[in-house]
Amino acid sequence: MNVHDFYYELPQELIAQEPLERRDSSRLMVLHRKDGSIEHKIFRDIVQFLNPGDCLVLNDTRVIPARLIGHKKDTGGIIEFLLLRKTALDTWEVLVKPGRRAKIGTRFVFGDGELEAEVIDNTDAGGRIAKFYYEGVFEEILDKLGQMPLPPYIKKSLKDKERYQTVYSKHEGSAAAPTAGLHFTNELLDVIREKGVHVVFITLHVGLGTFRPVKVEKIEEHRMHSEFYVVTDEVAKTLNDARKKGGRIICVGTTSVRTLETVADDSGVIHSSSGWTDIFIYPGYKYKVVDGLITNFHLPESTLIMLVCAFGGYDHVMRAYRVAVEERYRFYSFGDAMLII
Repeated sequence: MNVHDFYYELPQELIAQEPLERRDSSRLMVLHRKDGSIEHKIFRDIVQFLNPGDCLVLNDTRVIPARLIGHKKDTGGIIEFLLLRKTALDTWEVLVKPGRRAKIGTRFVFGDGELEAEVIDNTDAGGRIAKFYYEGVFEEILDKLGQMPLPPYIKKSLKDKERYQTVYSKHEGSAAAPTAGLHFTNELLDVIREKGVHVVFITLHVGLGTFRPVKVEKIEEHRMHSEFYVVTDEVAKTLNDARKKGGRIICVGTTSVRTLETVADDSGVIHSSSGWTDIFIYPGYKYKVVDGLITNFHLPESTLIMLVCAFGGYDHVMRAYRVAVEERYRFYSFGDAMLII
């Protein structure tokens, strides 16, 4: 397929610039895969579409304040680092703007000198490998100096950093939030559990793949960046047992989908493991374990909308996006949600 097959027109005013006051008060579009029919609900109505014995799968990664603004040590030129993933002790893969200032051997200073970094290598994806120098605890320094890595289409500053975290975020390591999970409250999760739905957590640290546009015309030629995931023995057992009893696997977000489809074998058995995945899901892909998907509305021509089209059906999903525009849904990270079942 061609990347332009996944384009749609979106008025700028529909790009959500800030979260709603209540997480679960976003709108919810329900798309039925069987016939393409659409319902319009509020997110907390999600309970109506979950059955006892189903499994709700959430990604408990936690976003780090991964954006650092500093200057080049010898000239004072402003630099921006975006930390993507830790590669070794005090060494990170980073995106750098402007890249021309970040040649191998160049040193940068952040804050009042509490943190320094030296570029020690380039990456195949156009990033850099940087080694950091500091005294004390790196995480504490990063929390002090770093900013939340909000996507570039969000122009407003975020008053409360926790609004770019899910309420169940636990394991630090992401450069972006798994945004479908931002709609859940602890109270809503309690109601879901009370209905007899299993709520389980996997981890996938969102990295460079979220920021990389598809630059090839034929999507089959695109290569995803690897991201680290963890699926425990307990979670794998819960999911496999539920499936044997007829329960559905409902994934919250594309990250949960990619993780489960990575660890499932061709017969649909989910195996516990941890490692790196670069799975790229687009129309034509045969899903092995996912029965439902809760997701936000994604950027045109992105790998995320391709995954959603592969699950919901290309024609159904692209029509649903047109309806979302007509109905003035809010789009992207702080926007409204879609349930595909």
